[in-house]
Amino acid sequence: MRRRTKPLLQNEQLLKLKPARPRDPAQPHLPFDPMPERIEPCLALLKTVPPKGQDWAFEVKWDGYRLAIHIKPKGVRIITRGGHDWTHRFPAIAAAARKLGAGTAILDGEAVVLDKDGRSDFGALQRSLGGRGGKRSSTESVFFAFDLLYFDGHDLTRTELSVRRHLLDGFLDGATGAIQVSEEIHGDGAALLANACSLGLEGIVAKHRDQPYRSGRSGDWLKIKCVQSESFMVVGYEQSAVARGGIGSLLLAGRKGHDWEYVGSVGTGFNTKDAEELRAKLDKLKTKRPTVPLKGKDLVFAQPTLIAEIEFRGWTHDGNLRHASYKGLREIQDNAAVFNMNEKPPRLTGRSAPLAGSALSEPDDRALQSSCSAKQLLKRVMPDR
Repeated sequence: MRRRTKPLLQNEQLLKLKPARPRDPAQPHLPFDPMPERIEPCLALLKTVPPKGQDWAFEVKWDGYRLAIHIKPKGVRIITRGGHDWTHRFPAIAAAARKLGAGTAILDGEAVVLDKDGRSDFGALQRSLGGRGGKRSSTESVFFAFDLLYFDGHDLTRTELSVRRHLLDGFLDGATGAIQVSEEIHGDGAALLANACSLGLEGIVAKHRDQPYRSGRSGDWLKIKCVQSESFMVVGYEQSAVARGGIGSLLLAGRKGHDWEYVGSVGTGFNTKDAEELRAKLDKLKTKRPTVPLKGKDLVFAQPTLIAEIEFRGWTHDGNLRHASYKGLREIQDNAAVFNMNEKPPRLTGRSAPLAGSALSEPDDRALQSSCSAKQLLKRVMPDR
């Protein structure tokens, strides 16, 4: 037998620093694999109704920043969806990762800030980071891990989700604090969605339990939302008719191939201070060549640079956002994908849609409490699990 002259890992010590925990008996044949510097994330495809069947598992949809935590003996890196290093911006999460005791691991999940009822609050997360372009670090964020992509010298992306979740649960094993497991729920997706919407959550995510981890939108992961929330490009603004130097509304666009398509405007969700800050940013991006074909004496066009997170209730017949509300600016560095118009479902449901006419719309009386932790919130979403 020919002897190996180069280590399979960049550092042979990684093999010697394996945590003393049992391996998954279903995967004893896995070889040791080099740890990747980055794995392009698996993305959820937007759907209007949950899938049916025992092949699907569900999770609460968190509203925050998608991150990957890379753990090595020499340190921890926290990587954004776009591949940028944000370790310094989430010191509490990084410190918790160092204490997990893994030789090597890559966790996939979402960093959020929870409100008093255990719901994720994107605005609070933005404020904790100092807003878009802010230099503050968030010490109150919680990382909810929902996948384990690499562990102890093994590349797990080729294994099915059920095995990855088995290893993730064993690895974190009831962890609390800055890193927690985003718990998997097995049950009726329609009932879960109804309860999630009645509790004011953003929605749920469905994942096929028998599929490997595939980057991009493959259809293995689905997102079903109570209130739609997507990222759109800000292509200008309409000047305020009442506040001099203010903004009446933001002009928004989605991606259509290599072009931009106008999706309407948003004039709610920001206060006077927000409007002044937005105008200052957009005035630096002024252009005489509009990104979308619009005309109006009070319209000011801007280069497509700023990405806004917008909450809305669906689409009008002429293709504009219905009941849109501004939630905040996305960091350019987080590489948030601007909404692709080709992925727009023919009809998007609002918050009331999955609840109407269903006995499942009422949350279990046992769960009606004024405040709760994230795990208690999960019990309220599916009280009988």
